[in-house]
Amino acid sequence: MKTRRTQQERTASTTKDLVGAARAHFARDGYATASLDAICDRAGISKGALYHHFRNKQTLFRAVYEAEQHRLRDAIAAAFRACPDPWDGLRAGQRAFLTGSIEPGTQRITLLDAPGALGWAVMREVQADCRAMTRRGLEQAVHADGDSAVPAVELDAMASVVFGALCECAMAVAHAPDPDAVLAASLRQVDLLVTALPGAGARAV
Repeated sequence: MKTRRTQQERTASTTKDLVGAARAHFARDGYATASLDAICDRAGISKGALYHHFRNKQTLFRAVYEAEQHRLRDAIAAAFRACPDPWDGLRAGQRAFLTGSIEPGTQRITLLDAPGALGWAVMREVQADCRAMTRRGLEQAVHADGDSAVPAVELDAMASVVFGALCECAMAVAHAPDPDAVLAASLRQVDLLVTALPGAGARAV
């Protein structure tokens, strides 16, 4: 016998279908051009159902942007965990963030369209998880070297420097006439940035 889905399960399924369909159209067509009618057709959902879950195209785009940030967060975490040394994990996480950010669909959604569609304040709010993960990684690395004297305010500042550099590098790659060259240079520089942080010592990049 089939088990009837709860209202919560139906809502989650509809939302997932809408976000998936919207992601495909936003990645291909861009925020301004993507049509809600086309998104609904792709998801197999009426426009009335869309408005039941999302107030307008902007709130749907925010859900897509949040999903992209979650994917980047998961990639950073996986890269960090794969490295026995936390300093190596930090560098690996940075590389995962940068290379993940320039996947064409992710790049268009998170770097090219999000500033205009959502604004910087909303972007920073959604990016909070990735920034917090950067701070936790720094804290683990510093403490792994036996230096527990680094105050919280210094760790906060280190996280701001590192995460800010990553976001700026990703944006530079997105707008560069030669993205591959800028990505390669950015990867080298963020590696050097981590190596220069307090506690990293003379670890090789």
